[in-house]
Amino acid sequence: MKRILLVVLVLIGLQTQAQQPAPYFCCDSITYWTDQSQGFNIGLDTSGIVHNPDSIEVWWAVCTNGICYSGDGMYDYFPQVTVYDTLKVGYDVYLYENNTVEVCSMEEWLVFDQNSFSWVLLNMLPTSINELSFIWEDDGKIYDLLGKELKEIPVGKLYIRNKQLYITK
Repeated sequence: MKRILLVVLVLIGLQTQAQQPAPYFCCDSITYWTDQSQGFNIGLDTSGIVHNPDSIEVWWAVCTNGICYSGDGMYDYFPQVTVYDTLKVGYDVYLYENNTVEVCSMEEWLVFDQNSFSWVLLNMLPTSINELSFIWEDDGKIYDLLGKELKEIPVGKLYIRNKQLYITK
């Protein structure tokens, strides 16, 4: 009878442990903010997190001109950065809750937009290359297959004249 009672109590304890909700983490709910003051201010925006973790650890990396700077904490300041730099910003966020940890990592390129006077994602700026217009004129010049201009028609070799391939024998 004692064994049966012990088994029932163990099963109830295991079932109770299994019903405890696992912590819910969501790396997509973490963003960061920047400030356009002198240097580069950056901080973690946790307003979108849907739960309350026990603690948060943040490690920053900001790279510009081939040099990387590191920092830690909910916000940090990098005085080495100017508004003329192109930045690679990265962070690792460690979220701790109920003896569980989730690591959220992100890397993005930022540039300073003079129009909005703020740091923006590099891929968010409109960029384009205007199409080049080229009018081909048949000028009668002779070229070899490497594109070098020739002074006379070669004998026994391929050459190009007016976008046509020729060979003389």
